[in-house]
Amino acid sequence: MEKVENGIFVSVEYKGILENGQVFDTSHGRQPLEIQMGAGHLIKGFENELMGMALNEKKVFTLSPEDAYGHRDEDQTHSFSRSEVPPEMKPQVGMTIGLTTPEGHQVPARIVHLDDEKLTLDLNHPLAGESLTFEIEVVGISSTPTRKPMSCGAGCNCSSGCDQ
Repeated sequence: MEKVENGIFVSVEYKGILENGQVFDTSHGRQPLEIQMGAGHLIKGFENELMGMALNEKKVFTLSPEDAYGHRDEDQTHSFSRSEVPPEMKPQVGMTIGLTTPEGHQVPARIVHLDDEKLTLDLNHPLAGESLTFEIEVVGISSTPTRKPMSCGAGCNCSSGCDQ
């Protein structure tokens, strides 16, 4: 029987659930998630839980923040002068915008405060500090990818990170 191991491609049906019962992400109604094990494209705990599973095996597990998106880091909240915001941009609290690092990478940032003088952005992952429960099922195991990598619309291969 085939088992999930490093280097192989695994297709997974999944549902991610927060502690309050809210579903934050699911593959249901879409194609299963396909990842190459050991390539570092998944949160550490998710990949660790997949390791050794068999085709059609199901599992439910909960990840602590350390094994998911980490704890919130208040040092990842930054304020900027409104004069630094392009005039055509109409920022609103809760909006996620893209910042560009000096290396040219896109980083998502959520607007958490806004007034006439400044804009405060939170660069923490939206799920930082959360314990996450996943219901998963391995629906495919292959030595090669079964489909082309998905694009995030920025013209890059999201599995390798957006560089635009």
